[in-house]
Amino acid sequence: MNTHHALHDPAGRLAAECPPDRSAHEQVARTALAWSSPLDVPARDVTQIGHLLAGAARVVADEVRTHAARLPENDGRRLFAELILQDADESLSQPCTSLHRVHKRARLIRALYERLDRLQGAVPVDESASPAPP
Repeated sequence: MNTHHALHDPAGRLAAECPPDRSAHEQVARTALAWSSPLDVPARDVTQIGHLLAGAARVVADEVRTHAARLPENDGRRLFAELILQDADESLSQPCTSLHRVHKRARLIRALYERLDRLQGAVPVDESASPAPP
């Protein structure tokens, strides 16, 4: 009997209640990227693995969106995050039907976590806290 379930939450309802499990996401991405041949993973499992990676990517993308939104619109870190998020949205809108797409989603998770790390260290400048010129 299988007691494990992969969650597919395209609307992102669970993300608000469950914090991202970075170590699990990174382990799934590493495992997926280790497969070098379509023979490494049964064809019937590719879609399920794609759903698992998509769910992880959406959770991290939501975190990136939240952090990027706190930065000024003209901040380069925010602009770069928005570009990565556009790529994520495009990638996640396509069905995951091949090992190539599984790899693409795994690399997307890595890119999103890299961007999240950069954004978490960014603190927007509060202009109201700046001293007034003499």
